[in-house]
Amino acid sequence: MERIQKLVSHMPEDMDAVLIDGPYNRLYYAGMHSTAGTLVITRDAAYFIIDSRYIEAAKKTVKGCEVILQGKLYEQLAEILKKHGVKRIGIEDTKTVDSYLSLKEKLPEVEVILDRRLGEIISRQRMIKEPCELQSIRRAQDYTDRAFTHICEFIQPGMTEKEIALELEFYARKIGAEGASFEYIVVSGPNGSLPHGHPTERPVEKGDFITMDFGCLADGYCSDMTRTIAVGEPGEEKRSIYETVLKANRAAMAAIRAGVSCKEIDQIARDIITKAGYGECFGHGLGHSVGLEIHENPRFSPTCEDICEAGLIMTDEPGIYLEGRFGVRIEDMVYVTEEGCINLTKSDKNLIIL
Repeated sequence: MERIQKLVSHMPEDMDAVLIDGPYNRLYYAGMHSTAGTLVITRDAAYFIIDSRYIEAAKKTVKGCEVILQGKLYEQLAEILKKHGVKRIGIEDTKTVDSYLSLKEKLPEVEVILDRRLGEIISRQRMIKEPCELQSIRRAQDYTDRAFTHICEFIQPGMTEKEIALELEFYARKIGAEGASFEYIVVSGPNGSLPHGHPTERPVEKGDFITMDFGCLADGYCSDMTRTIAVGEPGEEKRSIYETVLKANRAAMAAIRAGVSCKEIDQIARDIITKAGYGECFGHGLGHSVGLEIHENPRFSPTCEDICEAGLIMTDEPGIYLEGRFGVRIEDMVYVTEEGCINLTKSDKNLIIL
């Protein structure tokens, strides 16, 4: 209820109500996992319209809204808007053109406002994590750390990337994770130069680096971690590059605190990698916010003008990728405070050699 009240307090003056049906925003405000549902928030009431598949669960779960069984949705919307004298309604900027046009057609008495303002207000509200959100993300990361410990004991030369990815996800679910935050990235040897490569049938060989980027869900909230490990002795070049990435990760983390610009944090890590001669091999941003979605705003990137604030949860994930040879990425997830940041990732990030 407090989240809805906060949204109402920040609604633009020219909006009498807002309509939310995006899955993550719906979960954030209604507090319920579902693949459907429409949340209507006026300045003095809130309604959650949901179909028969979810109505029983919604009545037990959703707080701060009147729960309504969906019938003829547009007629129900029109009735609610008329009851509250709504003349102008704001909608999310993620709406499809088709859904926007349908609303305009089906609700002719109401002006439908589509611009970035509502999206920016919601993004801003979701950006700063509440204590209960931090608790869920900590739990998701605990599953992730435990899965990493397990997989380091599981991996053997000859196993394929797909086998490793499958075991990672299976074990995480076995110990309590709701699911995967995203499709797991497990890449080895020359495939490691693909920052978002997909697991393949390639068997792991001695001397390979294996990069594993994965995370778990708890209460709908994501974790995100990357570790690069070696199978057998990796050799001097790989060791050197690993240490460069680790140095960049640690330097950025030491600088993260409220009041520092996201661009500056990115630059600290990027300068270390560039000085080592690998600037062109680090093509992505240093990190991103994490919450109900795996990639949220703000970002640690050369173009982000945002300033870090206490309550953000951000990733710190520098990488070096040598095309067709191998790659290294090390990613931690941190909670930003006024004094610095708290690393939520507990897995060892010194080079592990299996």
